[in-house]
Amino acid sequence: MNAYRLKPMNFPWPPFLYGTAIVVAFAIHHVAGLPTPHVNAMIGWCVGILLIAAAAWLYIWAITTRTKIRMPRRAAKHLVTHGPYRYSRNPIYLSYTLLTMGIGILTSNGWFFVMATLAAIVTTMIVIRREEMHLLARFGVEFEQYCKRTRRWI
Repeated sequence: MNAYRLKPMNFPWPPFLYGTAIVVAFAIHHVAGLPTPHVNAMIGWCVGILLIAAAAWLYIWAITTRTKIRMPRRAAKHLVTHGPYRYSRNPIYLSYTLLTMGIGILTSNGWFFVMATLAAIVTTMIVIRREEMHLLARFGVEFEQYCKRTRRWI
């Protein structure tokens, strides 16, 4: 496929993948619980809430950053390199991963870590790589320089 014609996907894969990961983690835990380290319930609850809060904050920050420059949902018109995008090329997907892990800690369900990892891998393979090809075709050297100074996840 011609990279210049390549557009981001129409289907919202990341929310679907992480939503599926959450459902599967609950289902697998119900059938076959994964042993989790014994942690004081209050500490686990606090860490889980902190991760979920961090995920929500990161998501809101990323969406607000995109909204301020009127970023379209489809083909990129601007390369966003400020706000949370200074630290991660994919802060929204990172927030989904943190949310999934936070729920796992909150519920003492180790399957959430397995499923969050799988969701991140699949998101990288089918979504992020395609988006990066689109951005490379659209912004060229500017995107390459951005990739050199900013990590894909964290």
